[in-house]
Amino acid sequence: MPFEIVKPGTKIDFLGKWKIAVAVSAIVLVIGALGIPLRGFRMGVDFKGGTEMQVHFTGEGKVGDAEIRKVLGDVGAQNASVVRVGEGNEFLLKFEGERSIEAAAEPAPEPGAAPQPGARPAGGEITAKTDRIIQLEAALAERVGPLEVTRVEFVGPKVGADLRNDGLKAIGIACLLILIYIAFRFTPRYAPGAVVALIHDVLVTSAVWIVFGLEFDLRVLAALLAVLGYSLNDTIIVYDRIRENLSLHTKSDLVEVLNRSVNETLSRTLLTSFTTLIAVLALLAFGGEVVRPFALAMAIGIAVGTYSSIYIASPMLLWLERWRTAAAARTAGKARAAKA
Repeated sequence: MPFEIVKPGTKIDFLGKWKIAVAVSAIVLVIGALGIPLRGFRMGVDFKGGTEMQVHFTGEGKVGDAEIRKVLGDVGAQNASVVRVGEGNEFLLKFEGERSIEAAAEPAPEPGAAPQPGARPAGGEITAKTDRIIQLEAALAERVGPLEVTRVEFVGPKVGADLRNDGLKAIGIACLLILIYIAFRFTPRYAPGAVVALIHDVLVTSAVWIVFGLEFDLRVLAALLAVLGYSLNDTIIVYDRIRENLSLHTKSDLVEVLNRSVNETLSRTLLTSFTTLIAVLALLAFGGEVVRPFALAMAIGIAVGTYSSIYIASPMLLWLERWRTAAAARTAGKARAAKA
């Protein structure tokens, strides 16, 4: 006997509350939009450009985040973040821009001019970048303790902009392919509702992210793409039951069929979401700071995706069917008027 947390025959009027659900989603989106000028749209090094440096302090005793942040601030690192990796003294340092630390390169000499004593060679941009990392490394070693630099990566502004644009394109292409798949898998009338639900999930998750002042990077983008796939799976289950019930209950009202379908798949939807959420929460609790943004975005997205499969996708199908019926009635009325 299958395990069900919702009793068979449950009759919850989900469609009767669609206006409340839409209002709640609209309020969250408006708050997120207002949060952009108030809290800012924070982009990580992956999208904005900057320096990412992983260091391991080899001395005895536990190193605190605060002392590392103070060193970064004193050497001129802008919008710096310090993330502990694991339980030891290994940290991931991120700061904005390739010129975030105040050790700018000296200008190259004019063509034909004699080099100045002590001047760096022409084209010394790479040397300047290395000097800035060396300066930071020396300051950390002096004020925090001995360390090893295990990894240094520079992301230029152009590369960051390309990654940002490619990420947005990936979400757009995913939605387009989903639209085509749903139209092929069911009928074209089902596709817009599924895509609207997916766009809703991405926007609401992003709005929550903005409200809490969290940073967008490639990990968050990966989570948003995963949320698209997860939410689509839920929506397809509901739509498949709707199609089945429409063929079985041809004389029933559409609202009744939609409510019946959502209720019949509710147990499966909640069980799937709950078990997936347990795994994501385990990542959030024990995965460490590096995995935490992905896990947190996934947790928000799973909750939003479950909600949208029930309260957004099905009402959207109902609204489209009513709009299509009204449009057909207007066309028929015009045709009759023309004949008269």
